[in-house]
Amino acid sequence: MKLTPKQKAKELVLKFKELPQEGTLMFYITFEISKQCALIALDEIIKSLENYGKESDELQNMENNFRYWQEVRQELLKM
Repeated sequence: MKLTPKQKAKELVLKFKELPQEGTLMFYITFEISKQCALIALDEIIKSLENYGKESDELQNMENNFRYWQEVRQELLKM
């Protein structure tokens, strides 16, 4: 089952919040830093979709994916 944009935004922040380091130690970063990392990742995903669409003229076929990631980004900005 696909996560809602809000759920996906939360998931991304949590993934960046607890970054594994060497061995079993975990490195915890602040919410704001993890949010900024997630925004950078989302911007890269969206940019890749835009570039792929320009190069292959298939952006219309990928409209749902593009819209989903845009919504995830908006939910992240609300956090």
